[in-house]
Amino acid sequence: MNIPLKGKASNQITKNISSNIVAVKPSDFRNFSPKLLVKEGDAVLAGSPVLADKKNLSIRLCSPVSGTVKEIVRGEKRKLLAVLIENDHKNEHLQFTTLSKNAKKEEIIERLLEGGLWPTIKQRPYGIIPNPGVEPKSIFISGFDSSPLAPDLDFTLKRETEAIQAGIDVLNLLTKGGIHFSLNIDNFAGSPFHRIERVIFHTFEGPHPAGNVGIQINHVDPINKGDIVWTTDLYSLAAIGKLFTRGIYDVKRIIAITGPRCINPSYVECLPGMCMSDIKEYSDENSEVKNNNLPVRWISGNVLTGVNVGANGYTGFFHNQVTLISEGNYYEMLGWIKPFRSKKFSISRTYFSWLNCKKQYELDTNTNGDERAFVMTGVYEKVLPMDIYPTYLLKAILAEDIDNMEALGIYEVIEEDFALCEFVCPSKIKIQEIISKGIDLMLKEMA
Repeated sequence: MNIPLKGKASNQITKNISSNIVAVKPSDFRNFSPKLLVKEGDAVLAGSPVLADKKNLSIRLCSPVSGTVKEIVRGEKRKLLAVLIENDHKNEHLQFTTLSKNAKKEEIIERLLEGGLWPTIKQRPYGIIPNPGVEPKSIFISGFDSSPLAPDLDFTLKRETEAIQAGIDVLNLLTKGGIHFSLNIDNFAGSPFHRIERVIFHTFEGPHPAGNVGIQINHVDPINKGDIVWTTDLYSLAAIGKLFTRGIYDVKRIIAITGPRCINPSYVECLPGMCMSDIKEYSDENSEVKNNNLPVRWISGNVLTGVNVGANGYTGFFHNQVTLISEGNYYEMLGWIKPFRSKKFSISRTYFSWLNCKKQYELDTNTNGDERAFVMTGVYEKVLPMDIYPTYLLKAILAEDIDNMEALGIYEVIEEDFALCEFVCPSKIKIQEIISKGIDLMLKEMA
């Protein structure tokens, strides 16, 4: 299903942001155990390594800008949360030597590790950083995003087709199973990506989650026990192409600023790790046009899978949009019993609003009820187009029954695949949190 949320970005770039402070956050990369490679006051270039994985020190995270390490941010029990880098606005890059088209597989892997772009590849199962020593059976890339208010990738990446092709050429040397590239059937011919070479094309149609790479893998080549599949996104693919053709770590991108509390939904050019204060003028919180005086939730990502980072937080590495919606910290008299609720969206046609199928809604974070009994309703299957039994998988995870988790499809899913299930859940269960715990359990017990 597509959530009819108000605030879609218009296809125009309204700001080019050069952030004064950029954050490198290890939490953006699952199963990454950070080891500091810098200290406060150190000078860095764009592409200089700042963090390494304790389990494999060759896997690194790099600075997206040149400047100085301003602060090491730690949380409870001194957990490393972020490395804040003060931008000197000189845009000086650490230069890597480019490789020829005849480069060996080992040389390519070494360059991806050295250049800080190995963590942009994700392994299925579990959505973790892959082991450089294990070859995948195939690589999957989704060429479109179907999530709520998602950026138009044809617009944001139309200037990056050469870099994307270069990235495809590189990754093709890392697998014998080929690269599977999926596009939306509605605009396949009009997409700048339909001319990409040396890929296996697939077309998908329908509402969200058609653009999720996990759904695409399930329909094309399902993952069984022992299988390893890699995935990456188009933004990362363009960065890989630039690393091998220009010898620089360049992760600058165009992202969408969206949502019902956004004054001017549009696109901005920025770096991952941008501070939300750089786009504060897009929020209506301090303007004359307010939404019932409700505070704004600043989400890095989309409303289903994004992270609430606050007005002074930083965007995530894999988040290509920012969504501004209202905090639903209020109670309603009578609630769902009210007969006429034209401004409320319902998947079950509870309200007369369903008669206007083109209506867009200013949805907020109110869950319209508290958590209740986890009952069998059949509603998850309506929004999860995968050949699995979602309710049984979730209950197997809660019971920590690893055998049943394997049999019911834990290898094929990550949190984003169950995001719509959480949205429509009548029991208000935190389903993505359950999936996350299930993956953590598998990593602990099956490693």
